[in-house]
Amino acid sequence: MNQTLGPSVEAAAPRKAEAHKGRAGAPARTGAVKAQVKKLLYRLYEHRLLRQVRHGVMPGHIGIILDGNRRHGVRQGITDPQAVYSLGANKLNEVLDWCGEFRIPVVTLWVLSTDNLSRSTAQVSSILMAIEEKLVALATDPEIHHRRVRVQAIGRLDLLPGSTLAAIETARKATAPYDSMVLNIAVAYGGRDEIVDSVRAFLAQEARRGGTIEETINRVTTAAISENLYMSDVPDPDLIIRTSGEIRLSGFLLWQSAYSEFYFSDVNWPAFRKIDFLRAIRSYQERQRRFGA
Repeated sequence: MNQTLGPSVEAAAPRKAEAHKGRAGAPARTGAVKAQVKKLLYRLYEHRLLRQVRHGVMPGHIGIILDGNRRHGVRQGITDPQAVYSLGANKLNEVLDWCGEFRIPVVTLWVLSTDNLSRSTAQVSSILMAIEEKLVALATDPEIHHRRVRVQAIGRLDLLPGSTLAAIETARKATAPYDSMVLNIAVAYGGRDEIVDSVRAFLAQEARRGGTIEETINRVTTAAISENLYMSDVPDPDLIIRTSGEIRLSGFLLWQSAYSEFYFSDVNWPAFRKIDFLRAIRSYQERQRRFGA
């Protein structure tokens, strides 16, 4: 005999389905709520840090070692090297916003070392492509022109391919007249290499002068070396930040960092946030600088 479900059973079926659907959607709603709470707490903490540092002494020159791109890619499941390094390149916009907010006049970013050039062809090509795209974008970026940011590159530029040199020249020419902020892009850069190049430049000057070996030796001074460094026209860095948790300079601005303050952040470069930047500024302001005295 065929039997049909009773009215109470038929009515209960959709209610059970709705209840199951509601339970299934609960984790998503919980995750959304947690994300909103986290976002709110982040903003509150950011405002607190801003109040702490706003009226303190700001560094006149900040150097940043952009480390942790590949580790960030692994954590995020990003396997395309070009995509990973593009994320790191795009972080530059935010950093310039933060430095502009606090009127920091000089920023130096180490984006590629001479040692990095020995990595696989695919990795080097991805890094250089990201650098080229960013430099070309900077040349036409309205914010760069509004802030009057002068963009220039330092390093052993002769080691770079023609496409990278062309991108560097595009950014340099487009921003050459500006003087409100200087953005130094350290590419194919090594601190030891810079010192060697400075000594070579000094010796070349002395050779043109025609002095004796004894006269040349007597003219070797810290000032003579400093005058021939890649960035002889800007002050030494007051603060150097390194991301990714590595606690070393790896050769970044070896000569210029003699009296710099250092700050090491555990955050990988593409994930570097404004609160991480503000923490570095706060740490700098809490220190009593003695410059070797």
